[in-house]
Amino acid sequence: MDFGVVLQTDPPAWRVVELARRAETLGFSYGWTFDSHVLWQEPYVIYSQMLSATNRMTVGPMVTNPGTRDWTVTGSLFATLNDMFGNRTICGIGRGDSAMRVLGHTPAKLSTLSEAMRVIKGLAEGEKVLYNGTEQQLPWASRSELKMLMAAYGPRALQLCGSETDGFILQLADPQIAAWTIDAVRKAAAEAGRDPDSLYICVAAPAYVGSDLAHQRDQCRWFGGMVGNHVADLVDRYGDTGDAVPQALTDYIRGREGYDYSGHGKAGHEHTDFVPDEIIDRFCILGDEANHLARLEELRDLGVDQFAIYLMHDQKDETLSAYGQRIIPAFG
Repeated sequence: MDFGVVLQTDPPAWRVVELARRAETLGFSYGWTFDSHVLWQEPYVIYSQMLSATNRMTVGPMVTNPGTRDWTVTGSLFATLNDMFGNRTICGIGRGDSAMRVLGHTPAKLSTLSEAMRVIKGLAEGEKVLYNGTEQQLPWASRSELKMLMAAYGPRALQLCGSETDGFILQLADPQIAAWTIDAVRKAAAEAGRDPDSLYICVAAPAYVGSDLAHQRDQCRWFGGMVGNHVADLVDRYGDTGDAVPQALTDYIRGREGYDYSGHGKAGHEHTDFVPDEIIDRFCILGDEANHLARLEELRDLGVDQFAIYLMHDQKDETLSAYGQRIIPAFG
């Protein structure tokens, strides 16, 4: 199993670079960041420094979206970074939540996301693509490679992910929901004539190593609120009963009353009080090292290729050390 770290690009940007550098020395092979350029600092500027400060780490957004940047700019950006640092970039992408909503936009349609992924990946790999009725190509990018992973929760998004992308990002660490979503993605791949086992599966969630569960839950409750934004969209589309979306994913948002993106991804966010402790325990990995090892083994057995830690709490360095010194070696 690979391990990654997901960082917010809070200032100072050099702290993000330093955390990525330290994570690599501890055995993390992927460095991700949020991509909401109004809420935090612009991540693509920081990626060049993350790549420069590391030797092997693969870097990219978790996740970008089709709406806040021109797709040709995004494709050229990845190709340029690959040219400078070798093929060490990856693109996590979704419909857009915080980055789109804070600008007054709604998340992109799946049809738009599909077209954006085709254009971005094609350009980043030096291929000819159709964009806005024109044929475009970056001829200098013929040696560039870009793995395209899609974040998804709902049935239609999971179908698109399995049929068109290089892999799947699930932003929570609940084995029950992981089993359901991974099965849906692999089924879609098989139906599209693709090899289901070729998909790269990444689970991303907060991880906090320690003994004070009450404190850990308070530090990670924000994550249930973040996931709740996506679940609320699913409930609007599919309802909160039936087989389209598992009840394990929808029950907890009944008490949700709006959301303030100024506190997105931050411990103590007041609009996440509706998230019960049970959800935090299921969606995140908390507790002592034995609990982390047991959950990670469950996820690995489900076919998860990477676990990426959302490192947004008050024990960033301590959690990195615990993983690097005792948890990652157990999966070597």
